[in-house]
Amino acid sequence: MDTVIAAVPREPLACWRLFTDVALLGAWVPGLRRAQVLAKERGLPSEVHFEFATDLAYTLVYTYDLEALEVTWHPKLGARDAVSGFARFARSADGTTALTYGLEHGAGRDAGERALGDLRELVTALSAWLVARIPPPPLATAPSLTARD
Repeated sequence: MDTVIAAVPREPLACWRLFTDVALLGAWVPGLRRAQVLAKERGLPSEVHFEFATDLAYTLVYTYDLEALEVTWHPKLGARDAVSGFARFARSADGTTALTYGLEHGAGRDAGERALGDLRELVTALSAWLVARIPPPPLATAPSLTARD
């Protein structure tokens, strides 16, 4: 599985919440034609059907580690056309997000479908989308100085 790490200058929980919203995937996943939640567990999508590129269709099963802000996915149906992977949203020392994203394409994907799901381009698109959607954290203000007589 290929893995990319990217710095996202936004708060990790906010990034994770947007990432796990299936209705928003089309805004940043190139080639995604449709994503439909088929089942939920504890309020989070646990099974999602995808239509991708020209004619790929597959269903992924999702699991979540809320403490680690990590989500993993693997195929349930259509494994040859699907992907497996994970995304982790960890807090960096400066309070921003270290996004670790891993992805493995199914054996049935052709070169064009793999290009649409290129990991570096996908993470770049996700990072830019998160920055555009999430307001930056407020700047720390310096203590005010007052004049004394």
